[in-house]
Amino acid sequence: MLSGKNILLGISGGIAAYKGPMIVRELVRAGATVRVVLTRGATQFVAPLALQAVSHAPVGVDLFDPAYEEQIGHIELARWPDAILIAPATAHLIGRAAHGLCDDLLTTVLCATTAPVVVAPAMNTQMLANPAVQDNIARLRDRLGYQIVTPDSGELACQEVGAGRMPDPPILLEAVARALATPLLQGRRVLVTAGPTIEPIDPVRFISNRSSGKMGFAIARLAARLGAAQVTLIAGPSSVETPPGVARVNVESAAQMHQAVFDRVLDPHEGSRPHVVVKAAAVADWTPQQAAEHKLKKQQADEQMALPMRRTRDILKELGQLDDHERPFLIGFAAETRNVEEYAAGKLLSKRADMIVGNIVLGPESAFGADRSSVVFFDRDGRQQEHGPAAKEELAAALWSFAAQSPRWGAP
Repeated sequence: MLSGKNILLGISGGIAAYKGPMIVRELVRAGATVRVVLTRGATQFVAPLALQAVSHAPVGVDLFDPAYEEQIGHIELARWPDAILIAPATAHLIGRAAHGLCDDLLTTVLCATTAPVVVAPAMNTQMLANPAVQDNIARLRDRLGYQIVTPDSGELACQEVGAGRMPDPPILLEAVARALATPLLQGRRVLVTAGPTIEPIDPVRFISNRSSGKMGFAIARLAARLGAAQVTLIAGPSSVETPPGVARVNVESAAQMHQAVFDRVLDPHEGSRPHVVVKAAAVADWTPQQAAEHKLKKQQADEQMALPMRRTRDILKELGQLDDHERPFLIGFAAETRNVEEYAAGKLLSKRADMIVGNIVLGPESAFGADRSSVVFFDRDGRQQEHGPAAKEELAAALWSFAAQSPRWGAP
């Protein structure tokens, strides 16, 4: 995600500045080279020496510090990063940056840089809501092109509860990664399904499968990072956290997932329909004919029990049968234990998908729930590409790259 990138972290004088060392540690763990610049106010909340220890680089504070300027001048520092993250960004810093005031090292670097800038406002709720502060945030976003990380809501240092908390480091790192990513999906609305479905036998028992949803969540995360205008994730039961910038819709059964998908694909407002659907969910093929109203007692059954089942609706096939003007670009999955290429190629034709991802679900690195997997991409134009074993985020990036090269991809 950030491996090999140069990231400049700017910290201004708010209470959330104490999280600076944690942000640096997460950036370093992600493979980034990090430099830190503090405002004078920030030094009241976090020691430069602590940031130097975790970043393994000198920390800048004073624009006129001859020792620091000799090591790396402020103009060179402005040219050095691939991206700049300002976290926390106080109302004071936001106002100065919005109006091009260069009266310390951090604001001077901001004026001189051409790198993408990510700003994480953090302050009291009333300060955040102040029209002047909101105007300055809008100026950073709309005129200077800075990416703004929406503050979290919760308990603040002033003992009030409301918007204004700085998001946790993983959210900030995701925002930086998004700022650095090529906007491959810019303007496109994306719908991803993920996870298993559960089909009730009675109020206690159900039939399901081993899908964790990790692959689908990774695909949705990458879609948001690659600039998609809208990412909707329809998820079966899964403990995976919702990626930033993704709208999550929780479902349980195959019928609920079918309803949620077609409500969006056939939305009466054409401008809300997805351009791309990735059906990564492991939807049950069968469901009990009739779920029992009360828990089934084992005393009521013999040594064997027959459970009448019926087929569920085939979401991918029904999507493939839509008229061309309604049909989104379709990406399906074929999870197989053997003959993955044969089955995936057959599914590509029978479902009228634009692309199929075949994946083997046997073995420690490929089983459901694993963090790594091996896949083969197929499309209707005869292209084929193998990937893995690799982390699911890497596979998600490869999937979007492969899809975007399809002759059927078209304009959003």
